[in-house]
Amino acid sequence: MAVSFMEGNEAVAWGALAAGCRFFAGYPITPATTIYNAMLELLPPRGGVCLQGEDEIASIGCCLGASMAGWKAMTATSGPGVSLYSEQISFAVGSEIPLVIVDVQRLGPSTGSATKGADGDVQFLRWGSSGGLPVVVLSPVDVADCYTLTVEAFNLAERFRCPVFLATNKEIAMTRESVDLAALPLPALVERAPADPARPHLPFAVEPAEQVPRFLPMGGPVPVRQTSSTHGPDGFITTDPAVIEASQRRLRGKIEDQVETFSFFEASGMTAPETVVITYGVTTRAAREAVKRLQEDGRRVGHLVLKTLWPVPAALIREQVAAFRRVLVVEMNLGQYVHEIRRVLPLVQVDFLGQMNGDLITPGQIRAALME
Repeated sequence: MAVSFMEGNEAVAWGALAAGCRFFAGYPITPATTIYNAMLELLPPRGGVCLQGEDEIASIGCCLGASMAGWKAMTATSGPGVSLYSEQISFAVGSEIPLVIVDVQRLGPSTGSATKGADGDVQFLRWGSSGGLPVVVLSPVDVADCYTLTVEAFNLAERFRCPVFLATNKEIAMTRESVDLAALPLPALVERAPADPARPHLPFAVEPAEQVPRFLPMGGPVPVRQTSSTHGPDGFITTDPAVIEASQRRLRGKIEDQVETFSFFEASGMTAPETVVITYGVTTRAAREAVKRLQEDGRRVGHLVLKTLWPVPAALIREQVAAFRRVLVVEMNLGQYVHEIRRVLPLVQVDFLGQMNGDLITPGQIRAALME
């Protein structure tokens, strides 16, 4: 593929294809619909399946079924659709079903403003399912990120057998940029580790020194049990407190213990600065311009861009910000991820700049906040 002029949603679709995705189901919703449109063009000619469910609940259910059969699957929606996904997300967490979920955020709450961007779902993605167990959330900055982080999302879903969110934003998703996808470096593809079909299969048992069960597809020659209820290694429902506790701790640990291995980020201007700006998503673009102008004026300002939001990459944040006296967190909401930064950096002055009115935060606003 030569240099193309494409929007973030198209890049997500191409990234899914590069990752080996062969199943997509979704329901039209602004501003995520063009992911469905792109998958409808890309998948069928390559032997994949792209379908529109009768609603969001049916769509994510189809994806879970496809994943349990061994296919790499993806769905895409916006905030109202994630609300309807909630029960199925819990199913995917508890039953260890790989799935990539793209949330193209728009201004809420509820139906909100379908054509206005925001980052109001950040906490919702982490805590919007029952049980309180962790999920993985990645956050792209631009069209190139939409491509590469989609591949990373599939790799993480396969590696940990869990749902992985790509938390993008209307402004990234529907803004076109020139990009050469072929020139972007991609990681080696990860496939879920297969179980030995010749051995008795315990669908949720783990090998010694491993945290993730080996996989066999449903519908194959070996019977595979699946349930959304609490279960033991054999897949049967259990009420044994010791078995349940061990399972819950494993589900948490398999992701949280490994977050340093997928703490994606960018950092610039981090040599002996006084202040660092922390951003994610679309606000990064304005922050880059603001930081550049201040550096040209001789101000010592650094910029940390987080592309892994959940689990919180605490070790990365502490390492990058250890020498700073002040942090400014910029978000397109009224204050969500800033609370995590304050928790991780209790001895650092952490200030906040945010708004949630449908307008983008400008470089001038960020520069003014940094100079206060």
